[in-house]
Amino acid sequence: MTRILGIDPGSRSTGYGIIDAASKGPVLVACGCIRTDSDNFPHRLKQIYDGIVGIVNQYRPDELAIEQVFMHKNADSALKLGQARGAALCGALAAGLPVYEYAARQVKQAIVGKGGADKTQVQHMVKVLLGLTVTLQADAGDALGVALCHLHTRETQRRIEAMARNLPGARP
Repeated sequence: MTRILGIDPGSRSTGYGIIDAASKGPVLVACGCIRTDSDNFPHRLKQIYDGIVGIVNQYRPDELAIEQVFMHKNADSALKLGQARGAALCGALAAGLPVYEYAARQVKQAIVGKGGADKTQVQHMVKVLLGLTVTLQADAGDALGVALCHLHTRETQRRIEAMARNLPGARP
């Protein structure tokens, strides 16, 4: 069984979601948000780093899936988001976790079936896929979406590799 930590980075609230890839389907382990409370941006980055280190130490995930930063309209916001993402990555990399990165459109495609899905559609499908009845915090739900995207992607990759090994003339 593989334990996956999904992260939705943010400078004020970094969502995390942890799932186990069980044979009967994904199982929720934990989810929540690392909320920063400092007006000093470098201190917020430290809070994100420390939060991820604590989560990794407590839950011992095997892999990390994180959402990539995309440039929208505000360059300053994108830079801050990138730094928050870097703090989260460093927290996970300090534990030696392998890192897998996904664009927001990839996550939406994997969870909802269309890359242009809105947040409420993603939240709904995350709840359905995990069999949840509780309302998720938005950032935690997004992080679980990233973890589920990684799970679906890695399972598809394994199937493709197995099929390729079974093709006539394939090398062992």
